Amino acid sequence: MVYNIAFVDGQNLHLGTRGDGWSIDHRKFRIYLAEKYHVQEAYYFLGFVSDDEQDLYDKLQKAGFILCFREYSSALRGSKKGNVDSDIIFSVMKKIADGDSFGKIFLVSGDGDYKKLVDYLVKKGRFGKMLFPNRKFASSLYRTLGGEYFDYLNTEDVRAKIAYSRK
Repeated sequence: MVYNIAFVDGQNLHLGTRGDGWSIDHRKFRIYLAEKYHVQEAYYFLGFVSDDEQDLYDKLQKAGFILCFREYSSALRGSKKGNVDSDIIFSVMKKIADGDSFGKIFLVSGDGDYKKLVDYLVKKGRFGKMLFPNRKFASSLYRTLGGEYFDYLNTEDVRAKIAYSRK
């Protein structure tokens, strides 16, 4: 069975929405990915693991995300940011190399480090879209992509569907 996969750069998503003054409701976002882009598997990549963040990890899993944590040596844990780019790229390429029968890859980030991967996936007909948290987080490297290959999450209509709102 062919299915679509999303790879989420958690720090990029968090900083991109917070920078616009809102936060994402992960459950709503997971539903949005499934309904809008037919994503059946959604991998959420995070940096440093802390027991203090266990509530967040639980919420992400309950929302339907598969959590992937960045490994660090214990000496670097206090000073490293998420920096999950290479992990996401490796995971995508592993799915291709292993012959997984997925349809399209969707990336949630705006980081220019994915440009070579995006170009490769477009060439192979395996790229869905880059989902930018906002325009400021959209690397200028993606200017050559056609509009069919990206969407912004901070547009009024999308934000209304995926934003966290206090009850």
